[in-house]
Amino acid sequence: MYLYNLTLQGSSAITHAVHGNFSGTKQQEIIISRGKTLELLRPDPNTGKVHTLMKIEIFGVVRSIMAFRLTGGTKDYIVVGSDSGRIIILEYIPTKNILEKVHQETFGKSGCRRIVPGQYLSIDPKGRAVMIGAIEKQKLVYILNRDAEARLTISSPLEAHKSNTLVYHMVGVDVGFENPMFACLEIDYEEADSDPTGEAAQKTQQTLTFYELDLGLNHVVRKYSEPLEEHANFLITVPGGNDGPSGVLICSENYLTYKNLGDQHDIRCPIPRRRNDLDDPERGMIFVCSATHKTKSMFFFLAQTEQGDIFKITIETDEDMVTEIKLKYFDTVPVATSMCVLKTGFLFVACEFGNHYLYQIAHLGDEDDEPEFSSAMPLEEGDTFFFAPRPLRNLVLVDEMDSLSPILACHVADLAGEDTPQVYLACGRGPRSSLRALRHGLEVAEMAVSELPGSPNAVWTVRRNKDESTNGR
Repeated sequence: MYLYNLTLQGSSAITHAVHGNFSGTKQQEIIISRGKTLELLRPDPNTGKVHTLMKIEIFGVVRSIMAFRLTGGTKDYIVVGSDSGRIIILEYIPTKNILEKVHQETFGKSGCRRIVPGQYLSIDPKGRAVMIGAIEKQKLVYILNRDAEARLTISSPLEAHKSNTLVYHMVGVDVGFENPMFACLEIDYEEADSDPTGEAAQKTQQTLTFYELDLGLNHVVRKYSEPLEEHANFLITVPGGNDGPSGVLICSENYLTYKNLGDQHDIRCPIPRRRNDLDDPERGMIFVCSATHKTKSMFFFLAQTEQGDIFKITIETDEDMVTEIKLKYFDTVPVATSMCVLKTGFLFVACEFGNHYLYQIAHLGDEDDEPEFSSAMPLEEGDTFFFAPRPLRNLVLVDEMDSLSPILACHVADLAGEDTPQVYLACGRGPRSSLRALRHGLEVAEMAVSELPGSPNAVWTVRRNKDESTNGR
């Protein structure tokens, strides 16, 4: 059964964006979610323009989306967490230009419930397993593999539930080919729930918990849990195996911390603040979004603060032990919900408010005079580094995607005297606010341009052949 639907003006806000080789070629694409639609974008490496290859209505709510690739595979799959109470794995078929459902496993009720998994997704970087989690209590792990005909297979779910626990974020830890491991930011509210005074809630600490999937015994164990000093909002996976030291970067208020299992000491670095900032000086600074770029020889992270400043984060190691975190101011772009660094040198920024942008990364910021901040620099507790924002230097804007989000006011009137009303919208926020006019009808595509001699006083169309109808011409 196919349901027919027609949307005149689709949603323009982007809630999630992930990139990968979905078509199986070496060209990278971007899958974006607009809440209830999935869209496949391909930036043209020659012109820098973003082309929409496919758009599909899912008749539901996309809560999370991730891309993954099986070990040794040549193309990426998409796993979607939605309000359906199911885990969905999709594959893009270029010949049909469709997203084909590879697996659909039901595990809970429908709806965006806090106890039904789907809000959080994390993938083992080697593509061997996926953890799908709820805001509270429930976490399920599915093992991904291939059958004899090289088709993707999925196991029955393995439970990693923990009662009275709220989850803030979840990532897959890069451990090479050892047992897959997942890191979660959690908080146990059991004591706070039973304490009417509120003191227990003030003292409750957030914990970083590692879950290990034992592939031999086929079950999930809580391997390690550690309380955190600051309240963290999200995690960044550090490449491991032969590519890096493994572990996670914890983004918390005013600080960035590196943690790993074993003998590794915590490495902590303050988040730099703007010099002469007009904002509240007591306000905490947090990272809200990040992107990882990895090649065979190096890797770095781009992390964005809630003021829009992007920092390039690099890690110094000594025999697989991390010794230093370095931060360097990169550029300032609008605050994003997702950022994607493509191998073709583009940075796609899905903005929280206003139009979305595609930037060309012109420089990596290694040779400029911008100061580099390090965790090894001595600072008093509570002090931080300062930097001065500037116009774009490392990024060059190459394309822009229109977005009406957020619409703050709307008025329908025929102000242009066109006999049909126009829709006037107040969009955006702050200095990126705009007034936009929407008209009914289709855009006119320019097919050809031809210079005419002199000043023509009439133009007619002619039939291409004698059998062609002249109606409407």
